[in-house]
This record gives sequence, structure tokens and C-alpha cells, in this order.
Amino acid sequence: MKIRTLAATAAIAALALTTAACGGNSNPSSSSSAGSDASGSGGTITYWASNQGTSLDNDKQVLTPQLEKFTKETGIKVNLEVIGWNDLQTRIQTAVTSGQAPDVVNIGNTWAASLQSTGAFMPFDDAAFKAIGGKDKFVKTAMDTGGAPGQDPTSVPVYGLAYGLYYNKAMFSAAGLTPPNNWEDLVTDAKKLTSGGKYGFALAAGSYTENAHFAFINAAQNGADLFDKDGKPTFSSDGVVTGIERYLDLMQKDKVVNIGNAQYDNGTKAVNDFATGKVAMILNQNNADSSIVANGMTSDKYGVVPFPAPSNASAQTASHVAGINLSIFKNTKNQDAALKFVNFMTSAETQTALGKPFSSLPVLNAATPNFTDNADEAKTFSDIYATKSKPLPLVPAEDQFESTVGKAMNQMFATIASGGTVSTDDIRTAMKTAEQQVAAAG
Repeated sequence: MKIRTLAATAAIAALALTTAACGGNSNPSSSSSAGSDASGSGGTITYWASNQGTSLDNDKQVLTPQLEKFTKETGIKVNLEVIGWNDLQTRIQTAVTSGQAPDVVNIGNTWAASLQSTGAFMPFDDAAFKAIGGKDKFVKTAMDTGGAPGQDPTSVPVYGLAYGLYYNKAMFSAAGLTPPNNWEDLVTDAKKLTSGGKYGFALAAGSYTENAHFAFINAAQNGADLFDKDGKPTFSSDGVVTGIERYLDLMQKDKVVNIGNAQYDNGTKAVNDFATGKVAMILNQNNADSSIVANGMTSDKYGVVPFPAPSNASAQTASHVAGINLSIFKNTKNQDAALKFVNFMTSAETQTALGKPFSSLPVLNAATPNFTDNADEAKTFSDIYATKSKPLPLVPAEDQFESTVGKAMNQMFATIASGGTVSTDDIRTAMKTAEQQVAAAG
């Protein structure tokens, strides 16, 4: 699973204010009781869950026992629909504009500010936070993704994720290498590990979301922001451009990434190459573990360290604060029941139950990660999440950043893969175009 972006345009925002969502039945084939009043005991709420496991059916199998437990405790039934990431943004966008929406929905946390700007989601004020156990129960970095600064958030964290640098222990040992501590060592190691048809690195170079994430992380390491204090895009600034160039050069100049990776439109393909010994390193979120193990590579065969910054970096940012948040549609008829459900999903017991099958990091303070049996890996990812992660820009145009910059990088990788070159000036020109597109969209 990779976090997808939501195109929340100004037109959608305006329309949402007049056609705000209600907690009715969004699926004609679902139970007709989905829109009933569940503010007291009993009743039914509709919940759209994102695909966190190995398949939609796997998610249903994992979630159903927990939802049955919630029903037993509260009398509230949950009408569950699991939606794949390729479809979720469209479904939410349609729900925002049409008013035919669930009561509770999972969102990629990078969407929070964009969705908040539509006015279609319930703010978590003091009373709402009290109903779900308090704001302070959440890890601060996770809670920081809930919405725009200075406003009551319209989402709360439920699953935490962070990027890490996975490395093949046997390949590193055979080459006499130790895990890299900075970008320069990473490139040097990757070059030594690129031989005999194997590569030092694999990237999801055809995924615009992955490319945008690493444009952000590399820019952050350079001390650069993607938007100024007024919310205007600054994609063509030196720090952003050189960060993108550093990332592209893994394929272009350093030649440690197979040019075929330009067609890798999701992280799963790179993970599979890593798990089967075709590459020595990948950058991926901690939920890669289940796919790695499914391909026959046990946790003792690989290690994880933070994504290293250059030796002269301005910041040691190793990830954006990745993960999934929960939102409640503002005009739900079932607000009390929805809040009870959010409280249940973010309780310590439920977080523990779902953390392992969904390979997620806990979003609660003092919680122990259980997504892996490898204590070193768990500690590494927890430290990255809590101390080396930075939220993607909490502005309404964040989704447009991911789309414009990410897709521009897709094209740059495609150019490199076809034998062309991408210069610093080429990157800056593409970033200026992206700035203009975002500005034009308002």
C-alpha cells in the first residue's frame, strides 16, 4: 500500500459546502440500515476502510473480528467496505460532491489538509477529542497530520508508517560493507553491489506518489520547503531541484538502478526484487515486511536503517510522516456512534490487534510496535517515525504537489531509461511548470 493523493479542487470545495455529506447508505447492495440513527445503542454505521493487507478480502478477514467485537460492546453494527487505493480517492471525491457518503472513512494522511478545505468533514474539537480518549494519547508526529495548522483537525491517526532503507545482509557481508550512514556512502555501496546482473538499488520510479514523497524528503534534507508561508509553491527552488537531481542520479549518473524500474508504478515490484535477491537495497515503508516474507526472505536476512542524508545535510529527515487517518463526514446522522467507533479503532487493544496483520506502527504514545518480531527493526522504524519524520505540507494544494511534481519525475525517469539525459536546468524548468499548474488551480 502506498499513500495516494486526492484532487480536492476549489470547485469541489465550494460544492461540498452546499452538498455536505450525510451518513446514508453509499452502496445500494449494502444493508439498508446504514443510514439509521445510531447515536444511542444499536443502529448501523458505514465504514470505508483502505486496503492495508495483502488483498481486499484479507482486510475483511482481519477487520471483521474487530468490528464484531465493537458491535458486541456497543450494539452498533458496522457496514464495512474495503476500497483499494487506486479507487479510494475517486470514491471520496464523489462522496464529497454528491453527499452520498459513509459515516467514517480511512484517508491517506497526506490528504488531510486538502480534504479539510472542502468543509465536508467533522472537526475534532475538544468535545470530540474527549469522546475518543483525548488528543494527548496520540504520538505528536502522527497527530500533526490531522489537518491544517491552527485549525481543529478533521482526521486522527489510526495506522502509522515510515520509510526505511532495507538492505540485504548477505550481499553487504559478501562485499565487506556495513549499512550506509550518509548519502555518499549509500551511493558508493550501491556501486559496489551493482554487478553480474544485480543492482545496488531498486526504485518505484514509475510511481508518481513515491517520486513525490522522495522529492519532499530530499528537499527537506536540503533545508528546502515546497511552499512558502503564504502557501505558494516553491518547487523550483535550489533545495528542491538539487534534491530531485540527487534521486534521479541513482539511475542516471550512478547507474545503480535498473532502467526497467522506470516502469515500476508501485512499490511492490521493487520489494519483490529485493526479497528475491535481485537488488541489495530498497527504500520502502515498514509495511513492506509482509511482502518480503511472502517472497521467502525472513526478517533475519535483512536489516533496516534510516534513509541517509548527505554528509552536509541541513536536516536528517528520513521519511515523511506516512500513514492512515480516520475522518468522520460532518453531516453524518450517526455522529455519536461514529465517535465511539473512532475511539474503538484508536484504542490500545485494537491497535495491538491490527498492528501485526497490517504491518503498521502504533500511533499511540507508549505503545509497543508488533508489526515485526525483529526488535532492532521495530526500534529503527519507531525512531524514524517519532524523530526523523516530517509531515508533508499541510496546505490544500499538497495533493496538487504530489500529482504535478511526481508525474514530472515519472517522465524524467522515462527519459533516462530511454537513453536521454536530464540536466539541472531540465529539472528546474519542469518544476516551474509544476508551480504554474498549481497556481492556476488556485
